Amino acid sequence: MIEYNTKRNKLAIREYGRNVQKMVEDAMAIPDREKRNETARAIVRVMAQLSEVKDPSVANKKESLDYWHKLWDHLFIMSDYKLDVDAPFPKPVPDVTEKTVVKPDYNKHHIALRTYGRNMENILKEVAGYPAPERDRMVAQLANHLKMMYLTYNRDSVNDALIARQIFELSGEKITVPEGFVFATTGELLQTANSNMAFYVTPDKKKKTPITQ
Repeated sequence: MIEYNTKRNKLAIREYGRNVQKMVEDAMAIPDREKRNETARAIVRVMAQLSEVKDPSVANKKESLDYWHKLWDHLFIMSDYKLDVDAPFPKPVPDVTEKTVVKPDYNKHHIALRTYGRNMENILKEVAGYPAPERDRMVAQLANHLKMMYLTYNRDSVNDALIARQIFELSGEKITVPEGFVFATTGELLQTANSNMAFYVTPDKKKKTPITQ
């Protein structure tokens, strides 16, 4: 009968593979303690051989007690700390410390209109506090900028009255587009956008070079 991996126990330490994991599980079922000890020592030797095959430099570490201590620790870990044998090193203790998952502190501030983003909303609220002449001059520039941003989402059509109303809303109802202000046409804005895209920044980011066909 074929034994599928999905029905087997989870590999505790993948570097030793499924066969060593099975050897550990079989060793746990040996009733005779002396035979169980002998089997555990044999498994550790197999683990050392596998480690050396994957990393030849391991051969230089075999005289180190720390190296063998690590292998015995791995043996116990693969048995889920349940293997009862006489090891040459203290049996490791499972880490039962509850790990606290730290969730990223995402900015949860509400964005009124995602088309423009939070920065544009903050800019409009800042401009709302400017003196009237300067505010009107800034709004005239921002109005066309918002229209161009809107066009990146919808190039088919854009309503100037809609942009004016959105400026009013985003500014906390403190800014109105100056009377008599005429928005740039869609064609003019798209032409400006395409003109700006005719330049790219070189890898050193120090000069702009026009794209040539």
